[in-house]
Amino acid sequence: MRWLFHPFTLAALALLSISYLILYRKIALSQEDKAQGRYVKLEAVNLEENDKKEIYLEGVEFPLSLIKQVFVNEDDSIGVLYLVTSDLTITYKQITTIYRKRWKVEEYHKSLKQNVSLSKSPTKTVDSQANHFFASLWGYVKLEVLKLNSKLNHFALKSKLYIKALQQSYLEWQSLKPF
Repeated sequence: MRWLFHPFTLAALALLSISYLILYRKIALSQEDKAQGRYVKLEAVNLEENDKKEIYLEGVEFPLSLIKQVFVNEDDSIGVLYLVTSDLTITYKQITTIYRKRWKVEEYHKSLKQNVSLSKSPTKTVDSQANHFFASLWGYVKLEVLKLNSKLNHFALKSKLYIKALQQSYLEWQSLKPF
């Protein structure tokens, strides 16, 4: 099995994994270019959406498939994502489908860490750690239900709840003022 290391996290990605590339990464467009050390920055490569190109990433010994995914963000701006995989046989559609599924997992982990404080456990014992873990997962489930009912994402829900809590706190503080 071959391994591809992401340039920043150095997390090992297995053979069929898909990762994104940063624009300043250097690639060779052929095996000959790689052998000659002729690398170009990814941003200099003319790649159309729905095209797949075999490349050689600097520092990686085996060929990779590169695609360019163009999408529209929530604010109507255009986003571009360059994806690579070590599986040279899969299609553009398969690559984007796999990455979309993987992205949902990334969103899940990010929400667990940032919205329900899974990573901020001050606990020391196994029982209290298990309780914190369960409470975090339960919080995530509640956020999912709220998300489905309100059509807001977890971060928007957290902000809305935080603002409402601040408003209520301020009103209570106002009622306690002696003057």
